[in-house]
Parts: sequence; structure tokens; C-alpha cells
Amino acid sequence: MTEQRTARRNEITQGVIWKQLLIFFFPILLGTFFQQLYNTADASIVGKGVGKAALAAVGGTTGSLINLLVGFFIGLASGATVVISQHYGAEDADKLSRSIHTAAAIALVFGLGLTGLGLLLTDWMLGLMSVPPEVLPYAVTYMRIIFAGMLPSIIYNVGTGVLRALGDSRRPLYYLIAACLTNIALDLLFVLALRMGVAGAAWATVLSQTLSAALVIRSLCRRGDASRLIPRRIKADPRQLRRIVEIGLPAGLQSVMYSISNVIIQKAVNGFDTDVLAGWTAYGKLDGVYWMIVNAFGISVTTFVGQNFGAGLMGRVKKSVRVCMAMTMGTTVVLAALLYAFGGDFYRIFTDDPAVIREGVRILRLLVPFYITYIPIEILSGALRGAGDTLVPTLLTLVCICLLRVVWILFFAPAYNSIDAVLWSYPVTWMLTGALFILYYRRKKWSHT
Repeated sequence: MTEQRTARRNEITQGVIWKQLLIFFFPILLGTFFQQLYNTADASIVGKGVGKAALAAVGGTTGSLINLLVGFFIGLASGATVVISQHYGAEDADKLSRSIHTAAAIALVFGLGLTGLGLLLTDWMLGLMSVPPEVLPYAVTYMRIIFAGMLPSIIYNVGTGVLRALGDSRRPLYYLIAACLTNIALDLLFVLALRMGVAGAAWATVLSQTLSAALVIRSLCRRGDASRLIPRRIKADPRQLRRIVEIGLPAGLQSVMYSISNVIIQKAVNGFDTDVLAGWTAYGKLDGVYWMIVNAFGISVTTFVGQNFGAGLMGRVKKSVRVCMAMTMGTTVVLAALLYAFGGDFYRIFTDDPAVIREGVRILRLLVPFYITYIPIEILSGALRGAGDTLVPTLLTLVCICLLRVVWILFFAPAYNSIDAVLWSYPVTWMLTGALFILYYRRKKWSHT
């Protein structure tokens, strides 16, 4: 590095690409699996221990709203991941240190701000969502507790982004496993043993996230090089902050756009009966299995592109994108086939209600055949983000995901008044947006073979 060179060989910029992608990918995949297990444990234990109204509350409605607010801040902080990975790849110790401490300052400010914002807006947001009366009390309780404990969640997400930017995807996995097991144990204690209902599930999530945040902070503070986090040095460096915002703000807005469209779709789903709503909530947990896989590939390619782009290794940048696309496609085909064939069996994890299972399977079989059309969006946007290009991908998402889905839900779906008409908004927008991402990526000079 400029002041202090790394002693170890950087495998991301020097190793065999497909091997290093897999080595980096699997800890992220397992980590996102355990992250999904957080929510699945809440849904399963609450659904069977409290009832389907509580299941609907801890899933679709609250999940969409929480992701709307959290997603923006996590997207904004993702700019730090890109900046840190580029400085690490370029071996610039001074900029690396300043960018890490700026990321820590962002986590503290945003975590506290999101807590206050979430608590202030909970009732108003749920009112806008037209939550069914039997679900509303559970949803209010769950959201208030989750927002009250938002700071550890933000610290963990930003901290793991820093570690992954440095090429370390294993420690975040270990910390998340510990937190997930803690979450499940506390779910069983609070919900089933102490009969705390959805409040127990929410507190289990907050306390387990606090554990994972503490472990991430400990890891960053114990690093021995320029990437070490020193608490007294936590402050926002103006230049690093500006670069992080330039990259992260479009990513944050993109996340918000996805969430807004999902909130609108969730509101449309809320107009159907509780069986459909609970089936949609349970589908969301199964659907999360795929998204954790494709998201892990997206995170992997962002880090690979970021470090190699920073090092000026454009050949490795292009090859990592091609390899990652191929691996994601193969995985998608296998998983989609499993979900389509055995969806009914998977639904019994969450509920034994035949009507809920029937609605859930119908939803699943409509959507999973189209998963493959989403791959270019995730992988190419991840690659472009790693290269610092986020503005045009954000505009593509604005038009093709957010605006088109809003138009679909407001003008097309009401004419048919069916859950299928609402859900077709997903594959239609995936296909169009994916095609446009391919065209845009191919126009980048550095992407040409």
C-alpha cells in the first residue's frame, strides 16, 4: 500500500477467478441463509404458536415497510463497500483507513436516525398499507420493537460490508450463525415458553442482532493493518464521504424503489382475504431462499469487480462477471425446479392450514419459472456498482421496476381483481429490466471482450 503494503497475496486480484468466487460466495450464501433463518424462525414459531394473523404481521406487511426504510440506508452504506474495496485493491493505506472510519460514522448516525424515524412513522405507514384489522395490533407491536433496536442491525450490515470489501466473507458468517442460533433459542423462550407473542419474536431478533453487531465491531477493532477500526478516530472524512455518497446514494434510491413497488404490491395483496395474505407471507420465506443465493452472487461480483477495478485489472473484471453469471444461472435452474416440484411440502414448515398452503403453492408456481430473468439485474448491477457506476442502473430501476409496477398495480391489476394479476407485475418487470441491463453493460468500454 502507499504507506503500508499488505504482506499476504490478494487472491481476489491474483488467484483463479472461479475458485476464489466460490470461496468468497459460499460464506456469503451461508450467511444470507442464516439471515433468512432469522425471519423464517420468527414466521414458523409465531405462525404455529400464535396464529395466522400474527404470521401475516411478522411477514409481508411489516417486512415490506421495514425494508423500505432500512434498504435506503444499507444501499447508501454500500457505497462504502465499493470505495473500501477499490482502495484495498489499489493498496492505498491512508484512503483505506479514512474510508473505513467514515463508514463507521455513517453506521452510527444512520442507525440512530432510523430508530427515531421508524418509531415516529410506524402507525402512519401501517395506516397507508390498509392492514386488515385482525393483523394491525400484531404489526404495530412488531414494528415498534424492531425499530427500537435498529442501531445494532445497521452496525452489523455496514460492518459486514467493510469486512467483505477487504475480502473476508468468513467472519460475518460465523457471527451470523451465532446470532441466528441465539435468535431461535430466544424465539422458543419468548414466544412459546413465556407467551410473549409477536413482541417476543421481535425482541429475539433485536437481541440476536445486538450480538452480531458486537462481534463485527470486535473483529474490525482487532485487525492488524490499515483496515483496523480505531473508535476514537471514527469521523466522516469529507472526501471519502462525498465518494461514498456518490456511489451509495443511487444504490440507496434503487433499494427504495424496489421497496416502494413491493409496498404497493403488498397493499394490493392486503385487499384479499387472510388465507391469501398468509400464503403470500409464507411464500416470501421460500422466495427468500432464492434471493439469498442471487444476492450472494451479486455481493461477490461487486467485491471482485471493485478490487480488480481499483487495481486496474480489467481482464479479471470482465471474466469475473462472465463466470458469476454462469454460476448464478445454473443454481437458479436447479432451485426453481425444486421449489416448483416440492412447494407444498415446504409450506408445511409454516402452517398446516390447507387453504393457506393452496394459495401459497399457486403463488409459487406462477413466479418461480421466471427467476432466471432476474439474473442480469442482480449480477450486472453488482458489477457496475463495483466499478463505481450506479447512476444509470438506478435510472433503469426507477423506470422499469418502480414506475412500471406502480402503473401495473394501479391500472391493470384492478381490471382483473385477482392475486395472479397483481403478481404478474414481477416477471414482466424482471424481463424488461434484465434486457436493458444487458444492453447497458455491453455498451461499457471496459466490458468488451
